[in-house]
Amino acid sequence: MSRCIIFAAGEYYNNSICIQNGDFIIAADAGLEVANSLRITPRLVIGDFDSIKSNLVVDGVRWQGCEIIRLAPEKDETDTAAALREAQQRGYREFHIYGGTGGRLDHTLANIQCLANLAQKGQRGFLYGNGIVVTALHDGQSLCFEAVEAGVISIFASSAQANGVTLRGLKYPLADAVLTNDVPLGVSNAFIGKEASVSLRQGTLIVVYPDSVTLR
Repeated sequence: MSRCIIFAAGEYYNNSICIQNGDFIIAADAGLEVANSLRITPRLVIGDFDSIKSNLVVDGVRWQGCEIIRLAPEKDETDTAAALREAQQRGYREFHIYGGTGGRLDHTLANIQCLANLAQKGQRGFLYGNGIVVTALHDGQSLCFEAVEAGVISIFASSAQANGVTLRGLKYPLADAVLTNDVPLGVSNAFIGKEASVSLRQGTLIVVYPDSVTLR
């Protein structure tokens, strides 16, 4: 199954947006304006369109054959969460979210919660911010990195406890540790020129790492 790329309505930081053949592209609300500026035509446009400033939905999209889902302004999920839900229902399991940080802090936090929810379903989401990538791990999942000489990596417990947390190849290693969601013990670790990994046995972790680091 190909990946799903979501253009959200938050901040963009000259991120290098990687689109692969077969990717299912969704624009959530004002994310459509960014996609349009990059000459990227989404397959699906979704939102209540309260933050979009142009008339693209009326004049520029329908004739391009995009599917449009218009949401009610009063709803129980964000436009980005609705985009994730639609893609999940269509069978997608890997998600890359651009424009999902910055702007309103509550929306950034909501998107991080979405990452945790994806991980708990055995799926994987990546949220791209200002020079960083945010993802989540759950029960037995791991993340492995190519060797880089420098860069900050931080981990946070999303669940009340994250058990069996192991960090290898980093400045501050951990072995079978317990992290809690009220103590930021995992903040500001560092890459040291070795292949590195993050794993846990039980619970949910949020991982923040530089967008220049390559996963292996």
